[in-house]
Amino acid sequence: MELWQQMIRDSIHTVDQLVEKFNIDRKVAEDLDEFFQARINPYYFSLIRYPGDPIWLQCVPNKAELEDFDADEDPLMEDAMSPVPNITHRYPDRALFLVTSQCGLYCRFCTRKRKVGDYEKISMKGLESAFEYLEQHTEIRDVILSGGDPLMLTDTMLEKILKRIREIPHIEIIRLGTKMPCVLPHRITENLCEMIKKYHPVYVNTHFNHPWEITPESSKACEMLANAGIPVGNQMVLMKGVNDDPAVVKELMQKLLRIRVRPYYMYMADETKGANHFRTSIETGLNIIENLRGHTSG
Repeated sequence: MELWQQMIRDSIHTVDQLVEKFNIDRKVAEDLDEFFQARINPYYFSLIRYPGDPIWLQCVPNKAELEDFDADEDPLMEDAMSPVPNITHRYPDRALFLVTSQCGLYCRFCTRKRKVGDYEKISMKGLESAFEYLEQHTEIRDVILSGGDPLMLTDTMLEKILKRIREIPHIEIIRLGTKMPCVLPHRITENLCEMIKKYHPVYVNTHFNHPWEITPESSKACEMLANAGIPVGNQMVLMKGVNDDPAVVKELMQKLLRIRVRPYYMYMADETKGANHFRTSIETGLNIIENLRGHTSG
């Protein structure tokens, strides 16, 4: 068992652990667990500095999640745009390919709560209809592997998927949507990077949301990816109490550039069930952009 797998195994995830570690009322913890389970691996847990800080808010269940049941479970209508299992085909030339339901950390603002955490293992046989769809639709030139987190797969399983996609001549670009460089950087190994190199062009899109997430470990992970010729872009989610401040976003973007990660997107938090307490106004986002323009690069 690799170190990252041990850390997944040792994650905080039970009701008893939530009550003990975070002083959550037991009944609330039980209700939260039924709504969307927790997974806080030891590495990310170590980044918490005090209760309610920006790291805590992203990973520790909050009773506010139970007050937001009117929102949509699938605000991006991914299921409605899914022609076959595991594929969402929203835009003509690209497709989203969901290859696992597991993540290294269960983010409380997750837009795919309806899928994430399902322990049903996905096999290559189970993905066959998705591969066939990609083969048949020659307009698709760009495939985004997501989930869950595709880096929750073993190197062997991930390579099988990458190899199969690379055998489809009209697919030019493969993207990996993963939070592992941020939430469990131990997953990024030299062996993983050497394997991915064989299937270029491969791009990684990750999610750093706060400067405290940039540590020696995450910096090393991003360095290994960059040294393997894998461009890394960051997709920050704008969240109340986490990063809804121009100074915080400026610090984050400058630190990202130092570790060879390009700030790529700033997202509004999706209107997904259980996440309304994270949402800011559009004006907040525009104000942050205005305060960054001309004051920093990236």
